[in-house]
Amino acid sequence: MNTHSAISRIQVLLIAAVIAFVTVGCSSGEQQSGLDESTQQALINHPEWTKSANIYEVNIRQNTPEGTFNAFQEDLPRLKEMGVDIVWLMPIHPIGEKNRKGELGSYYSIKDYTAVNPNFGTLEDFKALVDSTHKHDMKLIIDWVPNHTAWDHPWVTEHPEYYAKDSTGAITYEADWTDIALLNYDNKELWPKMIDAMKYWINETNIDGFRVDHASHEIPMAFWEQAVPEIDQEKEGLFWLAEWDEPKLHPVFDASYPWEYFHMTTEIAKQNQPLSAIDEYMEKEQERYPEHAYRMYFTSNHDENSWNGTDRELFGENFRNFAVLAATIDGMPLVYNGQESGLYKQLEFFEKDTVNWKEYKNQEFYATLFDLKDRNEALWNGQYGGDFVKVANDKADSVYSFKRVKGDEEVIVVLNLSGNTYSVNFPGMVSEATYTNVFSGEEQVLGAGAVSMAPHSYLVLEK
Repeated sequence: MNTHSAISRIQVLLIAAVIAFVTVGCSSGEQQSGLDESTQQALINHPEWTKSANIYEVNIRQNTPEGTFNAFQEDLPRLKEMGVDIVWLMPIHPIGEKNRKGELGSYYSIKDYTAVNPNFGTLEDFKALVDSTHKHDMKLIIDWVPNHTAWDHPWVTEHPEYYAKDSTGAITYEADWTDIALLNYDNKELWPKMIDAMKYWINETNIDGFRVDHASHEIPMAFWEQAVPEIDQEKEGLFWLAEWDEPKLHPVFDASYPWEYFHMTTEIAKQNQPLSAIDEYMEKEQERYPEHAYRMYFTSNHDENSWNGTDRELFGENFRNFAVLAATIDGMPLVYNGQESGLYKQLEFFEKDTVNWKEYKNQEFYATLFDLKDRNEALWNGQYGGDFVKVANDKADSVYSFKRVKGDEEVIVVLNLSGNTYSVNFPGMVSEATYTNVFSGEEQVLGAGAVSMAPHSYLVLEK
């Protein structure tokens, strides 16, 4: 728990729950509970262990040839050595068979919220994985899918009133997701059922939180303002990650997705946007999102890899540059399983398709970044980290530079995104200062003299 506040996170969220209950109207269309300003201010504190945390996403089906909890468990010592803090497992539940896509189906078509996919192992296997993760001093969160279920989930027949209906009164689905049935949160009888299912995993398996799929849009914030405080009572220090990009998610959720940032960086990599787009984004980000909002930055995840391209296809020769940016610009960095080994193929989504683990070319690279983030407060998350400050250079069309500063702690990042060798000057640095190159350990002087940078190279300098 954060020691800066006399009110614990759980106490604050209980207050929020009472206010939510009182202020949410009877109208099913209401989206907000109207939390008062003092309650919102009190909610900004995050679990102590998240202050410098990173996240590692695991696709159990594709992570090992066996595709099981037990097989993945053997990888935990390596992930600990890499510096991983939070292990996020994609949905672990049984997958629906009715209207299934592909041979194995989508992880996000949930047949039973309180069971494990038998292809992955047993409930006892999963508990053993959670315990082992904790013994390696890491946390484990699971993917939660509250927006929809499989067509053969028991609720479809036992509680059809829990589902959204089309103009003919038939249960409907969203977009082209024909393998799922859309839930209807206008029916508040659904709310305690979903909350109880989430509590089950806290109490039965001792997980550390949830990554919530499709957290908003169809799901009102009033639901989360009721659900989060109730579930937080079950275990102190739970972590909540929302797969959505809206300021309204904070402070109920700890972290959210910066989708706009990700798509902007892929466009910059393809030279469809200038580097100045980063400055414009960060200015807008700081205006829209509160300082305490953790934002999860990434170069890939299961969606982007399977549907839009490999690391090389998305970022070309500048993959490491954008990985450095994601780990240092602001907020929490995410790594998708296989990226540390060079994820050069798109993993099938509905079929078995194991990650190619032939080499671990990026393992030490990520370990260096995660170590820096842990020990240098300038790179910590949310309100615990330092300010983002643009650093001007004389090759601004091709080289991007910035720094994060907190007190005496300072990290400068310089990224040459071009295929050219440059001598880069920093006109704003009127006096020389000595830094340590995080990757080489060598001293680097910035100031009046120029810095030579090879094509597609990066500098991460610590004062």
